[in-house]
Amino acid sequence: SATSTRLLHQDDKVVAFQDIKPAAFRHYLVIPIEHIPTVKNLQRRPEDYSLVNHMLDVGKMLLQRDAPQSKEHSWKAIKYKSFGPFGFIGAEKFLEKIKPEQLSNL
Repeated sequence: SATSTRLLHQDDKVVAFQDIKPAAFRHYLVIPIEHIPTVKNLQRRPEDYSLVNHMLDVGKMLLQRDAPQSKEHSWKAIKYKSFGPFGFIGAEKFLEKIKPEQLSNL
C-alpha cells in the first residue's frame, strides 16, 4: 500500500501502530490479530475479557514507553468504536461491561 506504518508492538494476540491521522498527540491503534467484526461480537467470556484487558495493557505500555511523563488521565480519552450514545465507550467501562461473572465475584 502507499501508506506504510511502523509496527510499535506485535505479539500472539495483537499488533499496535500509530494512527495515520492522529486525533491526539499519542494516538495508537491496538488491533486484535484474530478478526473480530465489531465490538458487539465481544461477549462476557474469559477469553474476550482477557483480550480487551491485554489491548489496554499494550496501549498503556506504549504510552509509558513513548511519553513517560504523560499522566494516566490522558488514557481515559481512548475509546472503543460503535458503543454508547455517541458511538464511543471508555475502554475501562467496556472492560467492566464484558467482565465474566466468575471474575465479577472475586
